[in-house]
Amino acid sequence: MRLLKTVEGLRCCLAAWRQPSAEPYPAIASVGLVPTMGALHSGHLSLIRRARQDNDHVVVTIFVNPLQFAPGEDLQTYPRTLQADLAACEAEGVDAIFYPDPKTLYGHAQPEPDRLTQVTPPASMMLHLCGPHRLGHFPGVTTVVAKLLNLVQPNRAYFGEKDAQQLAIVRRMVADLNLPVTVVGCPTVREADGLACSSRNQYLSAGERQQATVIYRALQAAKARFEQGDREAVELLMAVKQTLSSEAAVRLQYAELVDPQTLQPLDRVETTGLLAIAAYLGSTRLIDNLTLRSRQPIIAIDGPAGAGKSTVARLVADRLGLLYLDSGAMYRAVTWRALESGVDLHDEVAVAELLADCQIRLASEPAVDGVPSPTRVWVNDKEVSQAIRSPRVTAQVSAIAAQPVVRHLLLKQQQEYGAAGGVVMEGRDIGTHVFPHAELKVFLTASVQERARRRKRDLEAQNQPAMSLEALEQAIDERDRKDSTRRVAPLRRAEDAIELITDGLTIDEVVGKIVGLYRDRLGAGL
Repeated sequence: MRLLKTVEGLRCCLAAWRQPSAEPYPAIASVGLVPTMGALHSGHLSLIRRARQDNDHVVVTIFVNPLQFAPGEDLQTYPRTLQADLAACEAEGVDAIFYPDPKTLYGHAQPEPDRLTQVTPPASMMLHLCGPHRLGHFPGVTTVVAKLLNLVQPNRAYFGEKDAQQLAIVRRMVADLNLPVTVVGCPTVREADGLACSSRNQYLSAGERQQATVIYRALQAAKARFEQGDREAVELLMAVKQTLSSEAAVRLQYAELVDPQTLQPLDRVETTGLLAIAAYLGSTRLIDNLTLRSRQPIIAIDGPAGAGKSTVARLVADRLGLLYLDSGAMYRAVTWRALESGVDLHDEVAVAELLADCQIRLASEPAVDGVPSPTRVWVNDKEVSQAIRSPRVTAQVSAIAAQPVVRHLLLKQQQEYGAAGGVVMEGRDIGTHVFPHAELKVFLTASVQERARRRKRDLEAQNQPAMSLEALEQAIDERDRKDSTRRVAPLRRAEDAIELITDGLTIDEVVGKIVGLYRDRLGAGL
């Protein structure tokens, strides 16, 4: 692990990592960035582990950013635990720590906002929650994050959901400035009693530490009301304030219900709402939040090749009356559009230009005698359900599906479907990346031997050339290795996914188990 204190050292290190790999498949190493202010705790470590899982190299930045502290805040006393942080990062397999001082980043030991070029978020996103109470904070955050993204140029950058306003603002900045990075939000990590992990928890006395747990209890009280059917902000915020009032030492700064993306106040939760709290215990300011979702549930099914994900996902969607989000049909639709337009399918620039006006719409058809029906597909309001399954499209779809720009476009469209919920989707990274907040995540798998036997039966039924079980097992094992190590959409099991091993089970039995999980978790009336 390298400790880097200069921009020049950081750039040299990154350049060495990004040398193309050896033939026959040259590729550029991926980099994940975890920006921190140090005093690392379990929440930070969860970000590092996710970055380690997703990328070839991980950079952690440790920088107590003076621009994001308002006058009178705890800049001078903010916890600084460099040696412990270095040890924690090394234990987690971090490749480099960037530890600049203010002069390195800003050109001045004591940077003055009025004398610097800054990145300022939309004013509307700073009108509520922490914005009015921490003037200058978010321009300081976006300025330093923009600088770090520009210096490291990571493939992905990781932020905790505990700082939900910061996460929303960073995502907006990345979108508005067209920065080529994926912002990954990671779940809040909590102590056993529910208190959200925070570097500022170190400020709390033993008594205050116990009293602070009321913040999470207040959020849970509102969540309980929400699950009973209350959707109005007035009722939900009343539950928060009533619970907080049980601890006289807790001074509420705000409790608000806002849209998670725009951060504008909500009178009622129609699809999703961010319920956020800031409160003081003594001189220590703590924040916490949770997201309330009233959309239809999402089922994310991941797993290795040959586990039967596609057939199972279609039948689960049919059984529950949900939409099967057919990613294969979406790639075929893009391929059809490219072929119809006459562009060179291997010209990624031309394909990217074409995709700007390629809007795909899907609809599920009921299964017939237990056999899934093909998904109906429209491209720009033209139905192409049959056309996308032609031999011409089939022969070219793999060339289109391999292009990162296509995957990026389709990811956005898939997540738009997920905004309203009511979908079932299968793949390799659905629960970890496409729908990380899916209500039910299933990791569908089977032993290599079982998948080889199934593949052999399929080949025989299709009158395809026979392969030995040993050869099929070797091929499946190699496919698993490639799928789990690929740079784009690697096979991952989400931490909160339920593993379902299908050895010895029929398709109907697997479908029945997933439907049962759905009804047990989300209500018997569904």
